[in-house]
Amino acid sequence: MSAFLLSVHVLAAILTVGPVAIAASMFPRFAREALAAPGEKTGTAVRILNRICRVYAVIGVLVPVFGIATAASIGVLGDAWLIVSMTLTAIAAVLLIVLILPNQARVVRALDHGEVVGAQDPGRIARRLGMLTGVFNLLWLTVVVLMVYRPGSTTGVGL
Repeated sequence: MSAFLLSVHVLAAILTVGPVAIAASMFPRFAREALAAPGEKTGTAVRILNRICRVYAVIGVLVPVFGIATAASIGVLGDAWLIVSMTLTAIAAVLLIVLILPNQARVVRALDHGEVVGAQDPGRIARRLGMLTGVFNLLWLTVVVLMVYRPGSTTGVGL
């Protein structure tokens, strides 16, 4: 059963976190282009990237669910590397839900309606999204390294 749970966990991570990481990383560039020279092509790309981020963020809930189930089945729920990984995953999720997705939505609204979003310039929001996405991806990189390396593991697998 552990092998099945681990397989689903890894597959869910690849199929959900990967697209969010890539789409979120591409969004700032296309948003800056669309804001600088509004056009159908760049505007459409921005909307599609935002939709990918939103949809896959919801589906991405499967990753920690199956991760926790896997950890419970192999008895590592209390291991420090797993607790750190879960904490970093939670921080990445909060970053995505609280900062990245709302700021993407602001840029999309600015493109759709030409509205200035609060006191913030949409171009400035797009630039900030580049930094936020970099932090988001760095968190996921760290989680992947912890999942593969598993400090203290007795499997002999290590860097």
